[in-house]
Amino acid sequence: MKHISILVLDNITLTSLDSTRQLFLKVNDFLINKGEKPVFKIELVGRTKETWIHDGLYLIRADRLLSEVVETDLIIIPQLCGSFPRLVKQNAGFLSWITEKYNNGAEVASLCAGVFLLASTGLLKGRSCVVHWASVHEFRKMFPDVQVEESHIITDDRGLYTCGGNYSYLNLILYLIEKFAGREMCVFVSKMFEIDIERKTQAPFMIFSGQKDHADKMVRQAQEFIEKNYQNKITIESLASSLLVGRRNLERRFRKVTSNTIFEYIQRVKVEAVKKGLETTRKSIVELMMDVDYLDIKSFRDIFKKITGLSPAEYKKRYGMESSTLILSQ
Repeated sequence: MKHISILVLDNITLTSLDSTRQLFLKVNDFLINKGEKPVFKIELVGRTKETWIHDGLYLIRADRLLSEVVETDLIIIPQLCGSFPRLVKQNAGFLSWITEKYNNGAEVASLCAGVFLLASTGLLKGRSCVVHWASVHEFRKMFPDVQVEESHIITDDRGLYTCGGNYSYLNLILYLIEKFAGREMCVFVSKMFEIDIERKTQAPFMIFSGQKDHADKMVRQAQEFIEKNYQNKITIESLASSLLVGRRNLERRFRKVTSNTIFEYIQRVKVEAVKKGLETTRKSIVELMMDVDYLDIKSFRDIFKKITGLSPAEYKKRYGMESSTLILSQ
C-alpha cells in the first residue's frame, strides 16, 4: 500500500488539501467496491495536531505529527496562498523533514505555489519545475538555480513533481494516480470529478503583462515604449537609438531583468493585444493582425500558436464573444 502524507501547512488552501485527499480516496472506494484491496493510505501530517487556516475560519486536524511518521512514500505539499517569502518562513519547520524523507526514498509533489516551499528545501537545485505563469518571474528571482518550464502543466524530475497554477494540481493528482494505480483508475477518477485529462500546457491561460519589478530604468523605458507603440513596426536598432544606448548593451540588460529578448517581448505584447481583440471585439483575425503591424498571416499564426498553444481561430472559438453567445443559446 502506498503511504501518502498530505502536509497541513500554514496558509494552505482548503480546496487543494481536501480535493487531493478525496481523489486518492475515490480510487480506494472503487477498488473496495470491486472486492479488491485499496492501494493508498492517506494521512494529514502536521507540526501540531490542530492548525487554523484562512485567518481562523477553518480548523484542520492532523492524523499524525511529523515526528510520528517514520516512513512515507509520497509527500503532498498543498497549494499555498499569500506572500511567498512569508509563506516559506512560516512553514520552515517542514523543510528538513521533507528533505530527510526524500533522501530516504519518499517522493514529493508540490501543488501550484507549494513549489516555493519545495524549492526552499534545495531539492530542486539544478532540476526542472513548473510554476503558475503569473509567479514565474518572482520564483526565478528567489530560486535562480532552478530551471522553470514556463508553459508546462506538470513536471516529473526524479521523484519531485510540480504543477502549474491553481486547479491544474488536479491534473498532477491524476498523473500520480495513473503512475501508482494504473490508467484505468486515472480515467475513472477524471470522469467522476469531470477533470480534463488532456490538459498539457498553461499557454492558453497566460496573460502577458511584462516583468517590471526591476531597477533598470532604461529597460523600463524600452518596455513602456514597446507597450505604447505595438501597433507600429518596432526595430531593436531604432529602440536603442531612441534611448541613446548601444544595441548589444540594451539587449543584454533587457534579457537580464525580463528573461525575454527584446524581439520576444515585442512579439508577446503584439500577441496579447490580438488576444484581447479576439476576446472583446468581433473583428476578424486578419484585421486584428494588421492592427499590430503583422502582414504575413502564416508567420503571425505560427507566432501566435507558439505563444498561446492555440491557433488564432482556436483561441477565438474558446474565448471570443461568440463562444458565450453559443452557450446561452443552447
